[in-house]
Amino acid sequence: MMNGVEGHGWGMGWWWIVGLIIVVAVVWVVVKSMNTNRSSNLHSGKTALEALKERYARGEINKEEYEIKKRDLRV
Repeated sequence: MMNGVEGHGWGMGWWWIVGLIIVVAVVWVVVKSMNTNRSSNLHSGKTALEALKERYARGEINKEEYEIKKRDLRV
């Protein structure tokens, strides 16, 4: 009777560790992918003005925002 209780308790004790490892792995993958996206944008070799032109071309900012930001970059 003791062996059955001990065996069940021991097995359940490991599942929270497995769950914790899975959660940590998922968080690590998400953080790693976010940092990869950020670093690829930062190290792409583009100047700030080139990046601004691309944002304007993609329609992310309008002409007024583009002109204001472009003027700020040249100052």
